Amino acid sequence: MKRNSLLIYLVMPVLWALASCSDDKSDSNQGLIATDAQLVNLGSGYSFTEGPAVDKNGNVFFTDQPNDIIYKWDATSSAITPFLQGTGRANGMAFDKDGYLIACADMHGEVWKIAPNGSHEVLVDNYNGKLLNGPNDVWINPVTGGMYITDPIFPRGYWDEDDPRKTNNPNWPPTYSEQADEGKGGHVYYLAPGSKELVRVTTQSEWDADSWPNGVVGTPDGKKLYVNKWAGDNMGGTWVFDINADGSLSNMKKFTDIGGDGMSMDNRGNIYISNGFGVVVVDPNGKELVRIFTGGGATNNVFGGADEKTLFITGPVDKVNALKMNVTGVEKF
Repeated sequence: MKRNSLLIYLVMPVLWALASCSDDKSDSNQGLIATDAQLVNLGSGYSFTEGPAVDKNGNVFFTDQPNDIIYKWDATSSAITPFLQGTGRANGMAFDKDGYLIACADMHGEVWKIAPNGSHEVLVDNYNGKLLNGPNDVWINPVTGGMYITDPIFPRGYWDEDDPRKTNNPNWPPTYSEQADEGKGGHVYYLAPGSKELVRVTTQSEWDADSWPNGVVGTPDGKKLYVNKWAGDNMGGTWVFDINADGSLSNMKKFTDIGGDGMSMDNRGNIYISNGFGVVVVDPNGKELVRIFTGGGATNNVFGGADEKTLFITGPVDKVNALKMNVTGVEKF
């Protein structure tokens, strides 16, 4: 079934291991997960869940991308109900400070701004007049309102038959991108508040664009941006950048060898990386702390609930799960 019946859940034990065994429970390596917490299944029967985004009330919106639906999980009742059918095949999402849902809509390589009533406008659909690969994830700087968007090429079966992203990539892995003379053309873009024109911010010589940039998250002070890359072995890597006043990025550094999919951050500055392992928690120094196993990996995660202590996990792909935490998230405006 695709939605829970209030508090009727399938409860799963959480298998997790700490990389450190410090006796100090206040240490950032310990005490992340609430005592006796269990992984709670909120809903199942989906095709591919993704894109969880938390609104100001702690409700979480997520996508079932192949079925082109955005759902809403209610933080008070725990009910899951459809919010929007026909989403441009929404993937990663985030709420802005005005309550609009920003969605990476890869059907036609667009970024949507969705109003509370479900209407939308297309913010961008190209870079330098060329079709984007397929916007995948978005993080909104809470200080400036600027958006950072990852754009990997993952050819989709539901794309139009004459779509060049599909016709020129008949086999896996893809070798064609409108954004590169050769290779995948995988980049991160910045959209300034009020702008209709993307700025490519991964222009560093050490950035390998023949890759799949995927998850993106930043610090609540708006000074650091983390970007990971997808790879089949979950080790595509994660990088950290300084965010400059004009939105550009500098001081690129390898943060961890672990990569994957969507990411979130807690109030201690720990990064939660979704991938085939589940959710891997890494501290601000790049040290792995915890692996949260879901029984089939995870595509994304976000902190939700009224107290911001519910880790909402999309994954395995046919499910949405939740885990009670001691820490809180930082992404709710």
